This record gives sequence, structure tokens and C-alpha cells, in this order.
Amino acid sequence: MIITPPYLKPGNMIGIVCPAGYVNPDKIQTCIHTLKDWGYSVKIGKTVGGSSSNYFSGTDEERLEDLQEMLDDDNVHAILCARGGYGTGRIIEQLGFKKFRQQPKWIIGYSDVTVLHSHIYANYNISTLHAPMASAFNDEGYKNEFILSLKNALEGKKIKYEIPVHEFNKKGEVVGEMVGGNLSLIAHLTGTSSDIKTKGRILFLEDVGEYLYNIDRMFYQLKRSGKLAKLAGLIIGGFSESKDTERPFGKSVYEIIRDVIEEYDYPVCYGFPVSHEKENYALKVGVGYKLKVGKNKVALEE
Repeated sequence: MIITPPYLKPGNMIGIVCPAGYVNPDKIQTCIHTLKDWGYSVKIGKTVGGSSSNYFSGTDEERLEDLQEMLDDDNVHAILCARGGYGTGRIIEQLGFKKFRQQPKWIIGYSDVTVLHSHIYANYNISTLHAPMASAFNDEGYKNEFILSLKNALEGKKIKYEIPVHEFNKKGEVVGEMVGGNLSLIAHLTGTSSDIKTKGRILFLEDVGEYLYNIDRMFYQLKRSGKLAKLAGLIIGGFSESKDTERPFGKSVYEIIRDVIEEYDYPVCYGFPVSHEKENYALKVGVGYKLKVGKNKVALEE
């Protein structure tokens, strides 16, 4: 049985941290103001605008300490990762989840935060929130339906998303726990302590900036490791900024995926709004959803 952290109430505190890549503090001001407008207080971690001069928001030790402090703080009710990038996998084995297990709180983010989603689900069966991060609030993003889906998820409102059909869809209706996130991370976590079980689950995948041949390779890795064989359903999100080689690969991203999973008969939807772009609905990892891939529309609801 999945453990769902308490939903937020006015006055609750949201901590903001950078467990991976660096973020300029100016880039999160709109996010801070919006969270306060929603009725929450905000605690800023030391890694936001961290002193590191390289790619990361701080040394491994600094990022570990900052995230650990937020996990252990009784006054923090949710943790929003300001950005992804790379780096969470360097500290995941050193994080302590003893207090977090006693007092679960929502972990929010996507991209590299997939490491946290997968690790927490695989080891502790606690739900987390794959959702927009701080920069998505900028340029009036805080007004759009995707940021509002984060607000609704944090408040515990039941969600139903509906999207148009795609020509590659496989029709069907299933119920299962939601797992997944960034394709690269899901593939790289195979065989680690953060590896997820997918049998009977609804798997969602998205990515950004990958070469087409690498997307093909990662899907074959998931296939060979058994992660695609016995799904309840599959949700394919955005694969933005995909790159081709000088000698073309010869297929689009969705054609690559379609051909890899051709033999499976579970429902599949393509083009779901979960991505590195603005179109990024909040999804609760580990929570049960009903996926209906129909002739005229696709519906996903809790």
C-alpha cells in the first residue's frame, strides 16, 4: 500500500533546495511569491544560488547537508527542487530517510529529481510529486494550467487530465500505480538501489536533448531488463530538443518508441503533457491512476 504524505494546508512551509545543478536566485523569485500567494511560507535552502563555481549548486557534501536538513525539519511540509540538471545520484546513497519515513512530506520536481522519486518509491513506498520546478513559474507561467496542477496536487484535489489522441496510440483502459519520469534516469537507475518495479504499473517517460539513437538504446535497455514487458499501461510524454546524427537515424522519436513496444498489447498514449517544457502536468508517483486511451480522447484520473 502506497503511503501518501499529508496534503498541504494554508500556513504550511515549503522548502526550496538545489540537490543537483546550480540555479540563480533571481530565477526563483516568482516561484517564491506565488507559493506565498497560495498561502504557504517558504524556507530557502543554502544551495539556492550556492557558492560553487562549477556545474553544481554546491559540493556533494553541501547539497547532501541541505537536502537532509529539509528532509528532517519538522516545520517543512514539502520540498520543491528548484531545478534538475545532474547530481542527485551522487548523494542519494548518503541521504538518511529515517525521519522522512516517520513524517513523509511531498518531494517535488522532475528531470534529475527522478532519482529521488524512484528511490523513495522503490525503498519506502512513499508517494512523491513529479511536477514543475521553480523556473516554470517565470514569464507568467504561474498562471497556466500546469503550474495550477501542482497547486491542486498539493491541496489533495482529485485530478483528471484529458488530451487529444495520437495516431500511434493503443486503445484500452487500465488501473495501476504511476511510476516513471525522465527516460535517461530510469534507464541509468536499472540495477541500483533506486531501481523501480514496473510490472502492473503505469509507466510514464519523457526526456530532453537526447540523440535519437540514444533514445533507441535506452528503450532497448528497458526492454531487455524486462521493464516494458508487463506494464499496465505506458504514457509517452514530450521528447523535446531531440538531436539527430550526421547520417540520419531514420525515425522520429515516437516511431522509435512505437517499434520497440510493438509486440505489447497494453494501452499506450503518446504526446501526454509531461515534459521539460511548459506542458508538464503534476503526476503523483506511486498513486493509483486510471488511464483510458480511447478513440476520441485520452483520460488520466486518480
